[in-house]
Amino acid sequence: MLVSGFRGILVFLILMSGIINILALTGAFYMLQIYDRALTGGSIPTLLALSALAIGLYLFQGAFDVVRSQVLVRVGAQLDRKIAPMAHSVAIDMPRFGFSTTEALERGRDVDTVRSFLGSQGPIALFDLPWMPIYLIFVYALHPYLGSLTLGGAVILTVLTVATELMTRKLSAKTQQAVITRNAIADSNARNADILKAMGFAGRAVARFNAANDTHLALQTRTNDISGTFGAISRVLRMVLQSAVLGLGAYLTIIGELSAGAIIAASVASSRALAPIDLAIGNWKGVVAARLAFQRLRETVVALASAVKPMDLPAPTASLKVEKITVAAPSSGRVLLSEVGFELKAGDALGIIGPSAGGKTTLARALTSVWPVLRGSIRLDEAELNQWRDEVLGRYIGYLPQDVALLDATIEDNIARYAVDPDPRTIIEAARAASVHEMIVRMPEGYKTQIGPQGMALSAGQRQRIGLARALYGNPFLVVMDEPNSNLDGEGELALTAAIRGIRDRGGIAIVVAHRPSALAAVDLVAVIQGGRLSAFGPKNEIIESTNAATAAQARQSVKVTA
Repeated sequence: MLVSGFRGILVFLILMSGIINILALTGAFYMLQIYDRALTGGSIPTLLALSALAIGLYLFQGAFDVVRSQVLVRVGAQLDRKIAPMAHSVAIDMPRFGFSTTEALERGRDVDTVRSFLGSQGPIALFDLPWMPIYLIFVYALHPYLGSLTLGGAVILTVLTVATELMTRKLSAKTQQAVITRNAIADSNARNADILKAMGFAGRAVARFNAANDTHLALQTRTNDISGTFGAISRVLRMVLQSAVLGLGAYLTIIGELSAGAIIAASVASSRALAPIDLAIGNWKGVVAARLAFQRLRETVVALASAVKPMDLPAPTASLKVEKITVAAPSSGRVLLSEVGFELKAGDALGIIGPSAGGKTTLARALTSVWPVLRGSIRLDEAELNQWRDEVLGRYIGYLPQDVALLDATIEDNIARYAVDPDPRTIIEAARAASVHEMIVRMPEGYKTQIGPQGMALSAGQRQRIGLARALYGNPFLVVMDEPNSNLDGEGELALTAAIRGIRDRGGIAIVVAHRPSALAAVDLVAVIQGGRLSAFGPKNEIIESTNAATAAQARQSVKVTA
């Protein structure tokens, strides 16, 4: 599937390689004719004619070689354009299923690896290998002994190539995994630089990186040792073989079975016959890396192709049903939420409370389809979430996570969710709904303000309010907010309350995960999540009163036990 559309180019490159390899016999024929015809006949015109013909053929060979190289480079670029978007899409999706960010980004690096390989000498060696028999036949035509000697050398070098592949295959896979582990640690250290610096354990973090890097270096060294050793052996064998061909040719000439020109022609042709094998061994590290990368990309494309593309459904307007869902952490498989179910209607606002690590954030991630559901279902207007394509479902859902995670772009781009040519009125409407419009326009560049990586150009409260505006962009039917007031001041909390009321007034559904009671001012329903289960659900006043009563009873019991 990855090479669909490239088969014609592949056939073209194979045929062009054949032409190049036939033209590469020019040197051997030239030497043969010079020594056996021009020198013995003493004819300068013959010498000039042969030289002119050879130069012309060399020019043709060079031109075809340039074209082949340029075609390979363009094939790599075209392949990149075709699969890089798919690879990046998978990279975005992989963390949902427990993969690290570094593992996810490896798909993009795989694309780079394949593209770089196609622009190197590795593919040229592979395209030239099938044409080796041309040179073997030519040498054999000069003398069977010379042909047999060259064939023997080709077999030995082929065995070396196979040995290189067998001995480096597992090591290459282990080396790749070690690179991922090392890069994951480096990424984690970079993202947590403030903590490492402030609390003085940057040195220990570096030591952890060094341990992973040492493992990577040891594996890489072993792989390179094997490739380098076999590469050096192949080069020596080529020189030995070339000398052996000259020596055997001289012997055959002495006994009158070969001409002087045939000695040089046989040496040139035998050297050219073995060059692709030598080149392949020298570039075997790149060949293996490209093969592994291509295999991973092919698996990615096959997985994407096998996914069912759902039919577009009408926008949800009526209800959200959570039907006994069970959710596990993708990274560990540990069940965090079990048998949770409730139903909300348009205009409802639900507050989710409960102790820390009870499953509240897990529920928020499941409701927004960030984490998959193991059992049960989540339905908007009776349709499960997986019945919408991601880009369509995203228009009906707004999400404000605990870690706001703004993108390295402008405020406008963040609120508009990277929309192409967004309507400014829709952006401003979302900003006003989050009561953040005035704050934005006071900035020197307004909505065009660049907020930097992770939105670090803004305060935590500003990031949270812009994240709220992004969640409200386009008036989504379902808006899920996880600790939306954790960094807000009094003014920000009033804005949050107004935003929740706005969602209800327009017939949407708001869900707020909160520890601070002020975030629940505008909700009418409350759910209590503890121990991964839904322990209470109902009108806010009833649930809050019963929760307070239960807390007071536990406190009195604790006092009695202490006494």
